[in-house]
Amino acid sequence: MANITIEQVKTADVSRLHHIGRATFSETFSDLNTPEDMNQYLVESFSINKLMSELRNPGSQFYFAVADGKDIGYLKVNFRDAQTEKLEGNTLEIERIYVLKDFHGQQVGQLLYNKAIQVASEFKADYVWLGVWEENQRAINFYRKNGFAAFGSHAFQLGADEQTDILMKKVLNIA
Repeated sequence: MANITIEQVKTADVSRLHHIGRATFSETFSDLNTPEDMNQYLVESFSINKLMSELRNPGSQFYFAVADGKDIGYLKVNFRDAQTEKLEGNTLEIERIYVLKDFHGQQVGQLLYNKAIQVASEFKADYVWLGVWEENQRAINFYRKNGFAAFGSHAFQLGADEQTDILMKKVLNIA
């Protein structure tokens, strides 16, 4: 296994984020969605302008997973008004954890998840939550293994296809 580091993404890294974001999302979901829906989502959600706006939002943070100088995955967390749902309490949303398929099974997702929990602890979040596509059993299992439980659902628009995300949360015992 390569030496993997977690590095905070800065605005100057927007091209790297654009590349890893599109690559990991495509790898994860292209086989399960139409090319038209995937293309529309990638164009809308991973444009340089949209990513730059997200990077400049003080309520969002991004982190790369890097192995031997190569971006192999990334994490996006949201606080306060940057969250995709308005929930009660002091919460942190894990919006994205994605890893290149070549690095699945090498604990990269776990390292990114651990970083999210570290950020949540520093933020003194009451709980961490996320939405995961109901068809993404690998991710659902990952989050269950890490102590998350389902508490609802919301719609997720991928191109012209309205999909359902399971909302999951983990209460933190941060004193």
